Amino acid sequence: MIQKMALQKGDFILIDYIAKVKETNEVFDTTKEDAAKEARIHKEEEIYEPKLVVIGESWVLKALDESLLTAEIGQETTVVIPADKAFGPRDPDKIRRVPIKQLYAKEINPVVGARIEFQGKTATIRAIGAGRVLLDFNPALAGRTLIYDLTVNKKLEVDEEKIGALIHRRVPVVEESKFEITLQDKNLVIDMPEETFYVEGIQIAKRGIAMDIQKFLSNVITTKFVETFTAEPKLEFTPPVIAQTPAATEEVTPADAPVEEVTPADAPVEEVTPADAPVEEVTPEETQ
Repeated sequence: MIQKMALQKGDFILIDYIAKVKETNEVFDTTKEDAAKEARIHKEEEIYEPKLVVIGESWVLKALDESLLTAEIGQETTVVIPADKAFGPRDPDKIRRVPIKQLYAKEINPVVGARIEFQGKTATIRAIGAGRVLLDFNPALAGRTLIYDLTVNKKLEVDEEKIGALIHRRVPVVEESKFEITLQDKNLVIDMPEETFYVEGIQIAKRGIAMDIQKFLSNVITTKFVETFTAEPKLEFTPPVIAQTPAATEEVTPADAPVEEVTPADAPVEEVTPADAPVEEVTPEETQ
């Protein structure tokens, strides 16, 4: 739904756009993922979503910023920006040839159209031939007329919305909804989700958020960031149940049980002469 309301300097708005070069119709920037894929400029690390703009803060090209004052919320508009109001005219003095071996020495594999760092400056490789490379140190879009097809999706009215958008601008890798914002009596408390604890440069981002809030929301006196670390629950150790095999039962004969004496059938029987049996005397003569 189109909302016809005048936008003015200082307004917080969310915009979508597709930006292209007029001379070639080449798309060079967009907030829309489908458009980026179609134009073959999609980057996996890029976050494609509506862009926060505070009108008059030069967060976009000045000519584009100024055009937002006449835009209508929800209506697509086309903004044409001439080269002199975009990235300026192309300066011939910033184009020069260098030996290709100088690039090889810096482990640069020259490809026409590639943007490289050379001698502390950014350059575009325009041509390669005869052992030399033509480097253009002008901005990539210098001398080009730019076209922006843009839509103002929303104007942020509530302070909490503005704060959330400022936070997301500084920490885009974490969902805005995961930050808990409490604004009371000119005191702002921002509960940081656990995902932010290890984000690279988070301390610098927090400083930037605080400065943005101080600049754009005069009714906020203090900004406090809260990071809560919750200990992981400890797992109780339950010893494993070991199945025991029943012990072999030894059969025991009771002490009063009758004992049967068994003489093996083949056992030799020793004959014993009773003590009172008559003893036969043997004379020495009989033994000779």
